[in-house]
Amino acid sequence: MVTPRYLSEEERWQAVETRDGAADDHFVAAVTSTGYYCPPSAVTLLPAREDVEFFSDSTAAEAAGYTLSEFTAPSARYSAKWLTIVKKCCYFIENAEHLPDLTTLADYCSVSGSYLHRIFKSVTGLSPKAYSQGLRAARLREQLNDPEKSVCEAIYQAGFNANSRFYESASQRLGMTAKHYRRGAAGVTIYFAIGQCSLGSVLVAQSEKGVCAISLGDEPDALIEQFQQQFPYAILMGGDAHYEQIVAQVIGFIEQPGSTWHLPLDIQGTVFQERVWRALRDIPLGSTVSYTAIAEQLGSPKAVRAVAQACAANRLAVVIPCHRVVKRDGQLSGYRWGIARKEALLTREKKANHKG
Repeated sequence: MVTPRYLSEEERWQAVETRDGAADDHFVAAVTSTGYYCPPSAVTLLPAREDVEFFSDSTAAEAAGYTLSEFTAPSARYSAKWLTIVKKCCYFIENAEHLPDLTTLADYCSVSGSYLHRIFKSVTGLSPKAYSQGLRAARLREQLNDPEKSVCEAIYQAGFNANSRFYESASQRLGMTAKHYRRGAAGVTIYFAIGQCSLGSVLVAQSEKGVCAISLGDEPDALIEQFQQQFPYAILMGGDAHYEQIVAQVIGFIEQPGSTWHLPLDIQGTVFQERVWRALRDIPLGSTVSYTAIAEQLGSPKAVRAVAQACAANRLAVVIPCHRVVKRDGQLSGYRWGIARKEALLTREKKANHKG
C-alpha cells in the first residue's frame, strides 16, 4: 500500500522549500502577506514560514480570498504534468467530431474526471465543457458566414450532432438565432441610447441577453453609424425612460473607477477572445499589463498579435478594460476609442486607486 504524501504541514513546507514539482498535484501554498498563492514548485522567493498556509487546490485558496500569483512566470505556475494533460485535452476537444463529455476526456488523458476538471479550469480559466462550447460557437459563426451553406449544414459542421442540441443554447452563444445571425441580426431588437460623459459621447446598446456594446466617441452620429454597420438588419430601438437609467448606470461606472458593475452582459467572441477578455477583467484597478504578459498568462506566449486583435475586437469599453493593456515598454498603444481616452482612463484609475 502506497503511503499518501504531503498530508502534514511539515511535509508541505519541505516541498515548498525544495520547489518539489511532484507536490503540485497535492496542494497549493498561499502567502498571507501578499494575498497570492501558487503551486509549490512555482514559489520564487521563499516566504517566512509563519506567512504561509496550505490549501488542497486552487479553488479552496481562491475561496479563502487568495489570487494566483501574477509575479510567477506563467510556464512555472503549473507543473509540466498539468500543462501536458491540458494540452492533450484541448487537442482532443479541437479534433472531436462531436462535443466530448468529461468522462471521455478523462479517459483519453488517463486521469479522473474531477482531477481533469480542476486542472483544466485552473490553467485555462474555463471548464472543459465551456471550452468545448466556445469552440463550437466560434466554428458555427464561421460556418454561418458561408452563404453557400444552409443553416442546418452549418450546425452539423460546427459539431452539433442534433439541431435540438444547438437550439437549446443558440441564443446564449450567438445572442440570437442562427438565421438572425446570418442575416445581420435581421428582426432582432436591440435597444440603444446615447449619453454624455467626461470622455465624450457614449453609446450603450442592449440585446435581450444583456449589454452588448459600450462605445465612446466625439460625435453621436458616428457612433450610431458604426453600430448600425455591426448589426445592419437589426431593429434598433431608441431607449425609453427605463433604458435611460441603464445608460446612467453605465456612465456612472465610467466616471467612478472602482465602482461595482451590476448589469448583465452579452459577451460574444471566439474562445480565445473570451479568454483574453476574462484576463483583462482580472487586471487590478490602476494597473497595466503588456500584451506579451497576457499572452504568456494564457499559456500562448507567441500569441501577442492575437491578444492585440482580441483587445481591438472588444465592444464593451471600460467594462472589459482593454485600456489597461500597454506595450512591453509601458508605452500606450492603439485603442479602439482613441489614445487620449485610454490615457485619461488610466490616469483616472491610478488616482482612484491611490485614494483607495
